[in-house]
Amino acid sequence: MTLETLKPHFPWITLLVLVVLVGALNPSFFDPGALMLLMADIVPLFIMAMGMTFAIYIGGIDLSVQQLANVVTVVATVYLANFGIGVAVIAILIGFLFGAISGYVTTRLFVPSFVSTLAMGFVALSMAKWLSDQRALSMDATLRNDSFGWMFDTTAGFPNELIIALILLALAWFLQTRTTFGRSLKAVGAGELAAVASGLNVDKVKIIAFAISGAFAAIAGLMFSVKLSGGDANLANGFLLLAIVAVLVGGTPLTGGVGGVVNTAIGTLIVMVIRAAMVYLEVDATQQQMVFGIVLIAAIALTIDRSKLRGIVK
Repeated sequence: MTLETLKPHFPWITLLVLVVLVGALNPSFFDPGALMLLMADIVPLFIMAMGMTFAIYIGGIDLSVQQLANVVTVVATVYLANFGIGVAVIAILIGFLFGAISGYVTTRLFVPSFVSTLAMGFVALSMAKWLSDQRALSMDATLRNDSFGWMFDTTAGFPNELIIALILLALAWFLQTRTTFGRSLKAVGAGELAAVASGLNVDKVKIIAFAISGAFAAIAGLMFSVKLSGGDANLANGFLLLAIVAVLVGGTPLTGGVGGVVNTAIGTLIVMVIRAAMVYLEVDATQQQMVFGIVLIAAIALTIDRSKLRGIVK
């Protein structure tokens, strides 16, 4: 068995090994209640990473997701009193629009996605700072509970956050694997030139992929805002690195074409287990970012398709 044949199995093998190691380190990790809380806690990160998967699956990347989540926390807090639960629709539309613009700039203006999305992220950050007047904002508790209190209740003892995550995962999986658009995504990720030659509207596919990434980032931002009962231009800071790690460790490489949202679910669980291990070991928050930076480099090195880089990277 070669490394290439083992590569698709790396994510779940890694998760299994980490779970055993962390369980040996702290047996309370296996407590069902504690595990449920840990998984509920990473739902916003998972949703953000799941959206980014669409951008990476086509061989791009979306560096705007963190700032999109930040601006949505501010929008949700500022306009909750005016629109109630309708602010969720506004938030998702903002994320979709920002993502679509990133896709348009990437495809029609030939700006690399890491530049276009980074730039749109700065636009979102400026918007968040302007709307919040560079202050941390608080939601009215009554309005929050009336409109979004259900989001953090439980159903049959199961956190509604996890139910939301599973519903979104099912929708994303169906979109990726059971639709013409999903097959187009795979074609673009596997080989853009071949997709163009086959008559596929590659630009349209890319724009929609980035729009979906933005919409999911907005949903993550909304959950941040409701969970923390407020908004801030920096509320989701630190999640961009974790979202990228979750996608790549899950087995969706930067070169695209393989992996997908189910892989990202596994990758997010890997991030959760690593974070839990570092908490148990009392690793400083700053050092945790260093650890995830190393994990990111390892994930890229192990998953990237070097055949697509011939003549580009030496």
